[in-house]
Amino acid sequence: MQTVFKSYIHFMNFVNKVVGWLLAAIIAFMTVLISWQVFARYVAGNSLTFSEEISRFLMIWMTLLGAAYALRKGTLVAVELLPDILKGKWARIVKIVANVMAMIFYILLIKYGWEMAQSVAFQRTPATGISMFWPMLALSVGGLLMLLNAIVVVIEEIIGKEEEK
Repeated sequence: MQTVFKSYIHFMNFVNKVVGWLLAAIIAFMTVLISWQVFARYVAGNSLTFSEEISRFLMIWMTLLGAAYALRKGTLVAVELLPDILKGKWARIVKIVANVMAMIFYILLIKYGWEMAQSVAFQRTPATGISMFWPMLALSVGGLLMLLNAIVVVIEEIIGKEEEK
Protein backbone atom coordinates (compact mmCIF):
# COMPACT_ATOMS: atom_id res chain seq x y z
CA MET A 1 0.00 0.00 0.00
CA GLN A 2 2.86 2.35 0.77
CA THR A 3 4.17 1.83 -2.76
CA VAL A 4 0.84 3.03 -4.15
CA PHE A 5 0.93 6.08 -1.88
CA LYS A 6 4.50 6.91 -2.87
CA SER A 7 3.67 6.49 -6.56
CA TYR A 8 0.72 8.85 -6.13
CA ILE A 9 2.92 11.38 -4.33
CA HIS A 10 5.53 11.22 -7.12
CA PHE A 11 2.81 11.60 -9.75
CA MET A 12 1.39 14.66 -7.98
CA ASN A 13 4.88 16.12 -7.63
CA PHE A 14 5.19 15.84 -11.42
CA VAL A 15 1.74 17.41 -11.90
CA ASN A 16 2.71 20.27 -9.58
CA LYS A 17 5.95 20.81 -11.47
CA VAL A 18 3.91 21.18 -14.67
CA VAL A 19 1.49 23.52 -12.89
CA GLY A 20 4.45 25.57 -11.64
CA TRP A 21 5.74 26.00 -15.19
CA LEU A 22 2.23 26.84 -16.38
CA LEU A 23 1.95 29.49 -13.67
CA ALA A 24 5.28 30.97 -14.76
CA ALA A 25 4.08 31.06 -18.37
CA ILE A 26 0.80 32.72 -17.37
CA ILE A 27 2.53 35.44 -15.36
CA ALA A 28 5.03 36.03 -18.18
CA PHE A 29 2.26 36.28 -20.76
CA MET A 30 0.23 38.61 -18.53
CA THR A 31 3.29 40.82 -18.03
CA VAL A 32 3.87 41.11 -21.77
CA LEU A 33 0.17 41.67 -22.46
CA ILE A 34 -0.31 44.39 -19.84
CA SER A 35 2.96 46.08 -20.83
CA TRP A 36 1.78 46.06 -24.42
CA GLN A 37 -1.55 47.53 -23.29
CA VAL A 38 0.18 50.36 -21.38
CA PHE A 39 2.43 51.09 -24.36
CA ALA A 40 -0.51 51.04 -26.77
CA ARG A 41 -2.60 53.33 -24.60
CA TYR A 42 -0.07 55.94 -23.50
CA VAL A 43 2.55 55.91 -26.27
CA ALA A 44 0.66 54.90 -29.38
CA GLY A 45 -2.60 56.49 -28.22
CA ASN A 46 -4.66 53.48 -29.25
CA SER A 47 -5.90 51.09 -26.57
CA LEU A 48 -6.16 47.36 -27.13
CA THR A 49 -9.65 45.94 -26.89
CA PHE A 50 -8.85 42.44 -25.67
CA SER A 51 -5.89 42.67 -23.28
CA GLU A 52 -7.80 43.49 -20.10
CA GLU A 53 -10.28 40.67 -20.65
CA ILE A 54 -7.61 38.07 -21.35
CA SER A 55 -5.55 39.24 -18.36
CA ARG A 56 -8.57 39.03 -16.08
CA PHE A 57 -9.28 35.45 -17.14
CA LEU A 58 -5.63 34.48 -16.80
CA MET A 59 -5.63 35.99 -13.30
CA ILE A 60 -8.56 33.75 -12.36
CA TRP A 61 -6.69 30.68 -13.62
CA MET A 62 -3.47 31.80 -11.96
CA THR A 63 -5.20 32.31 -8.61
CA LEU A 64 -6.83 28.88 -8.53
CA LEU A 65 -3.87 26.97 -9.94
CA GLY A 66 -1.57 28.92 -7.63
CA ALA A 67 -3.70 28.02 -4.61
CA ALA A 68 -3.39 24.33 -5.49
CA TYR A 69 0.37 24.70 -6.00
CA ALA A 70 0.75 26.57 -2.70
CA LEU A 71 -1.29 23.91 -0.88
CA ARG A 72 1.15 21.24 -2.01
CA LYS A 73 4.20 23.33 -1.13
CA GLY A 74 2.77 24.12 2.31
CA THR A 75 2.69 27.86 1.63
CA LEU A 76 -1.07 28.35 1.38
CA VAL A 77 -2.30 30.89 3.90
CA ALA A 78 -3.58 29.08 6.98
CA VAL A 79 -4.15 29.62 10.67
CA GLU A 80 -1.86 27.08 12.29
CA LEU A 81 -2.11 28.08 15.92
CA LEU A 82 -3.43 24.73 17.15
CA PRO A 83 -0.96 22.51 15.24
CA ASP A 84 1.89 24.74 16.44
CA ILE A 85 0.81 24.43 20.07
CA LEU A 86 0.24 20.69 19.90
CA LYS A 87 3.09 18.26 19.40
CA GLY A 88 3.50 14.81 17.91
CA LYS A 89 0.45 12.67 17.26
CA TRP A 90 -2.09 15.35 18.18
CA ALA A 91 -0.62 17.91 15.79
CA ARG A 92 -0.76 15.34 12.99
CA ILE A 93 -4.39 14.51 13.82
CA VAL A 94 -5.37 18.19 13.73
CA LYS A 95 -3.64 18.63 10.36
CA ILE A 96 -5.38 15.56 8.96
CA VAL A 97 -8.80 16.68 10.20
CA ALA A 98 -8.25 20.19 8.83
CA ASN A 99 -7.27 18.80 5.43
CA VAL A 100 -10.25 16.43 5.34
CA MET A 101 -12.57 19.35 6.11
CA ALA A 102 -10.87 21.37 3.37
CA MET A 103 -11.40 18.44 0.98
CA ILE A 104 -15.14 18.77 1.48
CA PHE A 105 -14.86 22.40 0.35
CA TYR A 106 -12.76 21.37 -2.67
CA ILE A 107 -15.36 18.79 -3.68
CA LEU A 108 -18.06 21.48 -3.49
CA LEU A 109 -15.84 23.81 -5.52
CA ILE A 110 -15.44 21.14 -8.19
CA LYS A 111 -19.16 20.32 -8.29
CA TYR A 112 -20.58 23.83 -8.27
CA GLY A 113 -17.74 25.23 -10.37
CA TRP A 114 -18.57 22.68 -13.06
CA GLU A 115 -22.28 23.49 -12.85
CA MET A 116 -21.53 27.21 -13.12
CA ALA A 117 -19.21 26.67 -16.08
CA GLN A 118 -21.89 24.67 -17.87
CA SER A 119 -24.60 27.22 -17.09
CA VAL A 120 -22.63 30.11 -18.63
CA ALA A 121 -21.13 28.15 -21.55
CA PHE A 122 -23.50 29.81 -24.02
CA GLN A 123 -22.37 33.32 -23.03
CA ARG A 124 -19.61 34.93 -25.08
CA THR A 125 -17.15 37.51 -23.81
CA PRO A 126 -17.48 40.95 -25.40
CA ALA A 127 -13.87 41.56 -26.50
CA THR A 128 -12.59 38.12 -27.48
CA GLY A 129 -15.82 36.23 -28.10
CA ILE A 130 -14.73 33.15 -26.17
CA SER A 131 -17.20 31.10 -24.19
CA MET A 132 -17.48 31.99 -20.49
CA PHE A 133 -17.11 28.25 -19.89
CA TRP A 134 -13.31 28.57 -20.08
CA PRO A 135 -12.79 31.17 -17.35
CA MET A 136 -15.32 29.43 -15.09
CA LEU A 137 -13.70 26.04 -15.66
CA ALA A 138 -10.83 27.32 -13.50
CA LEU A 139 -13.02 26.74 -10.42
CA SER A 140 -13.35 23.02 -11.09
CA VAL A 141 -9.78 22.50 -12.27
CA GLY A 142 -8.36 24.43 -9.32
CA GLY A 143 -10.66 22.59 -6.91
CA LEU A 144 -9.60 19.23 -8.38
CA LEU A 145 -5.91 20.05 -8.05
CA MET A 146 -6.45 21.30 -4.49
CA LEU A 147 -8.30 18.08 -3.64
CA LEU A 148 -5.54 15.91 -5.13
CA ASN A 149 -2.86 17.92 -3.32
CA ALA A 150 -4.77 17.75 -0.03
CA ILE A 151 -4.83 13.97 -0.40
CA VAL A 152 -1.04 14.04 -0.78
CA VAL A 153 -0.71 16.18 2.35
CA VAL A 154 -2.88 13.73 4.32
CA ILE A 155 -0.92 10.74 3.01
CA GLU A 156 2.33 12.41 4.01
CA GLU A 157 0.96 13.09 7.49
CA ILE A 158 0.01 9.42 7.81
CA ILE A 159 3.09 7.72 6.36
CA GLY A 160 5.64 10.45 7.03
CA LYS A 161 6.92 13.10 4.71
CA GLU A 162 9.73 12.24 2.31
CA GLU A 163 12.17 14.98 1.39
CA GLU A 164 11.64 16.26 -2.14
CA LYS A 165 14.43 15.61 -4.64
